Amino acid sequence: MGTESFISVRDVTKRYRSRIALDRVSIEVGKGEVFGLIGPNGAGKSTFISLLATIIKPDSGDILVDGRSIVKNPEIMRKRIGYVPQEIALYPMLSAYDNLDLWAGVYGLKGQRKKQRIQVVLDYLKLGDRARDKVATYSGGMKRRLNIAASLLHKPEILIMDEPTAGVDILSRTTVSEMIRNLKANGCTIVIASHYIDELESLCDRVAILNKGVLLYTGTLEDILKKTGKESLKALMLNLEEM
Repeated sequence: MGTESFISVRDVTKRYRSRIALDRVSIEVGKGEVFGLIGPNGAGKSTFISLLATIIKPDSGDILVDGRSIVKNPEIMRKRIGYVPQEIALYPMLSAYDNLDLWAGVYGLKGQRKKQRIQVVLDYLKLGDRARDKVATYSGGMKRRLNIAASLLHKPEILIMDEPTAGVDILSRTTVSEMIRNLKANGCTIVIASHYIDELESLCDRVAILNKGVLLYTGTLEDILKKTGKESLKALMLNLEEM
């Protein structure tokens, strides 16, 4: 990989009653890497993201960040991450600025620094001109971008994103892709679960392919295609959908 392991997921299993959502999954993510998760519905991607974001705990196994267990010490991770959930976590009757003001308070930002960071993330996600408009008036793509902006207020070193561009317009997808490239250039480590194969192909250093809770492949796209004998990630995914 060329990068030493920063996030280390070790033999992690997560069950929901009788269903195994993740079955002894081990994945290493390097510092400053963009790492993609892909797989059919029910593959375990959202469970993996929730474990990394310390929203849920594994039934067995461990997750280390910089060599320290975030299962035993979740606060280590919470200070360092920005988390973008699949659901939009915004107040529709408040303006974009006021939504971010609330989130900035949660992250402990105050005074001039808070105002500055709100403006920076609004401009970053191309929402500066609509900052004072109610979120209820926003398109789906704009809401998604604002959702992402909230996760960046405290300058996280790790960004965890669950389907950040689901059902959005081309401008929003392009804006988010540019943002991911900029964050990576500034040393941020990014883990992204997405259904958009082309997005993962263009953004990710490496990917993990999950199916029914099992890790099938992990590595660069080139390595995985060589290993599977498929000509594209799309062909491989279509094959999994039929399994």
